[in-house]
Amino acid sequence: MAAPVAAVARRLRRPIRRSPAWQGPSRRPASTKPPPAQSSAVRDAFLSFFRDRHGHRLVPSASVRPRGDPSLLFVNAGMNQFKPIFLGTVDPRSEMAGYRRVANSQKCVRAGGRHNDLADVGRDLSHHTFFEMLGNWAFRGEYFKEEACSMAWELLTQVYGIPEDRLWVSYFGGDPKIGLDPDLESRDIWLSLGVPANRVLSFGPQENFWGMGDTGPCGPCTEIHYDLAGGVGAPQLVELWNLVFMQHNREADGSLQPLPHRHVDTGMGLERLVAVLQGRCSTYDTDLFSPLLNAIHQSCGAPPYSGRVGAADEGRIDTAYRVVADHIRTLSVCIADGVSPGMSGAPLVLRQILRRAVRFSTEVLRAPPGFLGSLVPVVVETLGNTYPELQKNSAQITNLVSEDEATFLASLQRGRQIIDRALRRLGPSDLFPAEVAWSLSVSGDLGLPLDLVELMLQEKGVKLDFAGLERLAQEEAQHRAQHTEPEQEQGLHLNIHALGELQRQGVPPTDDSPKYSYSLQPDGGYEFGTCEAQVLRLYAEDGTAVASVGAGQRCGFLLDRTNFYAEQGGQASDRGYLVRVGQQDVLFPVARAQVFGGFVLHEAVAPECLQVGDQVQLHVDKAWRLGCMEKHTATHLLSWALWQTLGPNTEQRGSHLNPERLRFDVATQAPLTPEQLRRIEDTVQEAVGQDEAVYMEEVPLALTAHIPGLRFLDEVYPDPVRVVSVGVPVARALDPASQAALQTSVELCCGTHLLRTGDVGDLVIIGEHQLTKGTTRLLAITGEQAKQAREVGQSLTQEVEAATERLSRGTQDLGEAQRLSKDMGRLTEAVDTAMMPQWQRRELQATLKVLQRRANTAIRKLEMSQAAKKSEELLKRHTKGPLIVDTVPAESLSVLVKVVRQLCAQAPSTSVLLLSPQPVGSVLCACQVAQGATPTFTAEAWALAVCSHMGGKAWGSRVVAQGTGSTTDLEAALRTARTYALNQL
Repeated sequence: MAAPVAAVARRLRRPIRRSPAWQGPSRRPASTKPPPAQSSAVRDAFLSFFRDRHGHRLVPSASVRPRGDPSLLFVNAGMNQFKPIFLGTVDPRSEMAGYRRVANSQKCVRAGGRHNDLADVGRDLSHHTFFEMLGNWAFRGEYFKEEACSMAWELLTQVYGIPEDRLWVSYFGGDPKIGLDPDLESRDIWLSLGVPANRVLSFGPQENFWGMGDTGPCGPCTEIHYDLAGGVGAPQLVELWNLVFMQHNREADGSLQPLPHRHVDTGMGLERLVAVLQGRCSTYDTDLFSPLLNAIHQSCGAPPYSGRVGAADEGRIDTAYRVVADHIRTLSVCIADGVSPGMSGAPLVLRQILRRAVRFSTEVLRAPPGFLGSLVPVVVETLGNTYPELQKNSAQITNLVSEDEATFLASLQRGRQIIDRALRRLGPSDLFPAEVAWSLSVSGDLGLPLDLVELMLQEKGVKLDFAGLERLAQEEAQHRAQHTEPEQEQGLHLNIHALGELQRQGVPPTDDSPKYSYSLQPDGGYEFGTCEAQVLRLYAEDGTAVASVGAGQRCGFLLDRTNFYAEQGGQASDRGYLVRVGQQDVLFPVARAQVFGGFVLHEAVAPECLQVGDQVQLHVDKAWRLGCMEKHTATHLLSWALWQTLGPNTEQRGSHLNPERLRFDVATQAPLTPEQLRRIEDTVQEAVGQDEAVYMEEVPLALTAHIPGLRFLDEVYPDPVRVVSVGVPVARALDPASQAALQTSVELCCGTHLLRTGDVGDLVIIGEHQLTKGTTRLLAITGEQAKQAREVGQSLTQEVEAATERLSRGTQDLGEAQRLSKDMGRLTEAVDTAMMPQWQRRELQATLKVLQRRANTAIRKLEMSQAAKKSEELLKRHTKGPLIVDTVPAESLSVLVKVVRQLCAQAPSTSVLLLSPQPVGSVLCACQVAQGATPTFTAEAWALAVCSHMGGKAWGSRVVAQGTGSTTDLEAALRTARTYALNQL
């Protein structure tokens, strides 16, 4: 291999991973050949090739929303849906268990999480958050390296007609650190296919060894690269196709063991392939994107897209074209698959993508309102025939994108004003205040992501105060921790003296009735009104009443009225922000609201001066409030379900909820069974499915005194009291003759609730334990989180069923039995820690406990059988005497110790030490000293002497010991063992 060429290729490969080589002007063709078929034909040719020529089964793309895999935000590779096969956990009764050779085009999203290309989209000519992965797979040794390489070469050169002299390949060059030899088999296959030796390059594990994770199936890969330069000057390589040969399993200790079955897993990005075949140096110049780029130009009136990057892209117009085109594809595909913009996890990432697209379209391309939604039909036209869910959900996608675009445009305008105002106050070298940036990111629906704020500041040449941001983030984390358990109440509060002073001065309690002012819109969304109020009192952080507070000061303030829900009744406080009336560009983020003697104290960090008497306007954080409303209504449904399942004497002992989860304490005679937990969830699901109205009304407390079934807590209720009734108007529920409270959830409650039960979505109890004797604590989640928890539970159930089937088949292979035992341990850990239905967890834990016991029993029997055979062989080689020192093959220390014990049992007067070299270079050691040996001769000292010689360690007792070491000179280690023993004897 020519060293200079390899060096050039190595320099090129590094940026391929992060910033592909397609950086230059995109209008220069990569080839003088006329563009071939359209992208749809390229995709079809791939699938037809593997189906018709090589007998592959075509399987549809999985949803980009991972099913039962909490480790992923989005499906990011074609192999994701086949992980159960690679892990050996596929249900033998499932359709997937019959897969041998398959092919497909998989929708992939790489944004957020481990694989995240979001920040690079737009900056170059090839990065995307959504792309299609063409792949073919061979499971359980159906075919391997030679067939995979031959098929790939045949498709690229004969079907697609790519000139062979434009293709380079790389293979795994080995890794001496972990004892892996170079993959010369792949190298020789490529040479036999006619690839010149100077275009077959060797790279290390970082480039050409692939694994599913820190542990699990892995193996060498070989990659096919395309030379954009076409022989003119230095090669410009871009990775086209990756062929992975899974043949090892990485254990928890980092060692590699051979897999019982070998698999082929390949992936080729459709966008890159189409760019090559259409003679383009940029994926954005292909027919996958040109309809979108043309639609953007027609809608915005911006100059036509010209493919410029970096400094050449004046005004960042072409960057904006690429961002918008990529992001609307991602949004459309994700929403079609059930992922909508939201506040956490994958929905939060999608929300960031949408807001990034809105900003570039409005600020750079000067797009009109509703622009993003107008692009959805173009995406559907481009991809809908391949992915029919886009056609089916086209209207829903358009509406959702348009609504979120309108909401964010208003927030963006407000945010821009706030930033401009803060910038006018800065000196030339000042950092942008962390408090202002933080207020933009956490204040209600303004919610500008911090990375977006940073980008807006970068464009103005201003740096952000990251140290201050870190401090505020830590304070926010502490605040959240305090809200997890309200008993740990800290922070600002009104003590008895402050309350007495307010009463003496005749300050009326806070009117917080506006917190109930919200409505359900025809489109299913909730609308929350704003609230205007006057600042009546201000308090410094030490509780002292003050007339004003300054910038950066943590303070508390009382208003004459508020729409914030103050923490009470187990419901977390609202969050949001306020602005001074007439000054909309200064936000005061409100982190917490608490009630003391009828006075609602709001807690905030003031970005600038606030004075008693100021008129303000309050905005609650809609997403936070909706999360609390969802959990609170779910809490009532859970209470009703417990009452239905456990009986009318069931008593609630307390609850607490925030947008992330709810906690419910209930008096129980005995721990809840899995069947009871399941019935409780089913009852809640039934109520959610009925989508009944939730009625709320204030009534005189006396009217509630004798209503059968009405559930009271051990609290002091106000008069009038608020009644929350599911499915039945409050007046009818309180009619003593109606018996309604015995048939549905009717409770006294001051909290904020959803207006329909269907908006809860779902409820899953994910945790349950005895808090004290007679009291059980339940933890539950709702909505999308609950849906994902059910999918995780179903996935783990299938894995356990597959493991049960494997165990029932039995095995005479010790290695397979040990792998099965390890799988049981891995499954047990996954079941113990996964967010999944608790009833399902309990059932799987019981099953796994039995399976683990059976697997360990099988291992012991196989080890004893192996040990018996090996001990017989050793006794035949050694005459009876005081000493046996030898080597023997053994798969583990456990087997080796058993061989030693059996030898000593059959020859009681013999002391035995055995060594067993392992494939990874280590040496196992086990020994036992005969009962009649001298008192100074101990097994622990014997093993230590030998293992120290091998640079290892040993442990044990005076009779039996074991250890490990590493040496290439086993004879020297055996001599050390014999010499030590003979000196002692």
